[in-house]
Amino acid sequence: MKRSDYITWDEYFMGIAILSSERSKDPSTRVGACIVNSDNKILSMGYNGAPIGLSDDVMPWDRDGDFLDTKYPYVCHSELNAILNSSSSVRGARVYVTLFPCNECAKVIIQAGIKEVIYLSDKYADTDSNKASRLMFDECGVSYRKYEMVGKNIVINL
Repeated sequence: MKRSDYITWDEYFMGIAILSSERSKDPSTRVGACIVNSDNKILSMGYNGAPIGLSDDVMPWDRDGDFLDTKYPYVCHSELNAILNSSSSVRGARVYVTLFPCNECAKVIIQAGIKEVIYLSDKYADTDSNKASRLMFDECGVSYRKYEMVGKNIVINL
């Protein structure tokens, strides 16, 4: 008889997105993403970080100050990285992401043909950026739903 306490697909893929977020060097916001096809095969993963070739030791990580002295013009978001990291098409796939996508990532998700977004946190729900994301997702037929934490703990000793 098979065991009954295994994790669901949603738990598995959100767990991978959470683990991916731990690669981020961002001291204030770590975000991870995992893209999955309809056969529950992982197509790609990503996290927010510096573009390849830009040292994350020299780029600024500040949230406030002059624009060029903050992280915002330099950081690639997890969804963008996951889409760019994929070696195959992500059309028709779903993305598990630890933070609801901003409007820029929403455009990339739509253009890539991803059809569903499963997100963990929606801490910026009231911002214009996230309102625009929802508007675009609704208009373009991209479904989205909040991942509900089930309180399961999994310990990984590395």
